[in-house]
Amino acid sequence: MTLSLADKDAIRDLIALYAHAIDRHSWRLMERIFHPDATFAFGPVQGGWRDFVGQATAIIESCIATHHQLGQMIIVPQGPDAAIAETYMTAMHIVPAGYPLTAVFPDRGEEYSAIIAGRYVDEFVRFGEEWRILKRTGIYDWREFRAIGEASLASVPAAARGAHDESDAASGIARYWQAS
Repeated sequence: MTLSLADKDAIRDLIALYAHAIDRHSWRLMERIFHPDATFAFGPVQGGWRDFVGQATAIIESCIATHHQLGQMIIVPQGPDAAIAETYMTAMHIVPAGYPLTAVFPDRGEEYSAIIAGRYVDEFVRFGEEWRILKRTGIYDWREFRAIGEASLASVPAAARGAHDESDAASGIARYWQAS
């Protein structure tokens, strides 16, 4: 049993769309990523995908910035309309002093960088003509908290800074996925 290249590309796109949605705060995209009955488990974040979105919104929007980087990926079939993928990831977060969700990141009394290296193990199913995540299990391989200097982008021209609204150069990606 094999997956077509088109199936693998669709699965890769979905995993990349997840990283985009998290970092750009495009929470509405999660409906395109997860199956309606999907479950999510990664550290303190547990439950159905809608529960995850609520928890992730609070976690991510309380950070100054986030950046999810995807690495090598293995995708294998689990039947004609099912697959499983392991994706290596590194997630970087700038955590402010006074961070409110200490079960996720400690409040160190100063701005710092929280780096998580791990893997997403995703079970996919075909939903209509599209692939969707049915179950996501996040695995920590390591994490590190680093003291940092000033993390402000104030000296970077506005056009070169990432944003969480239509001013971001990649906002057309979210519009495309929301419309299709």
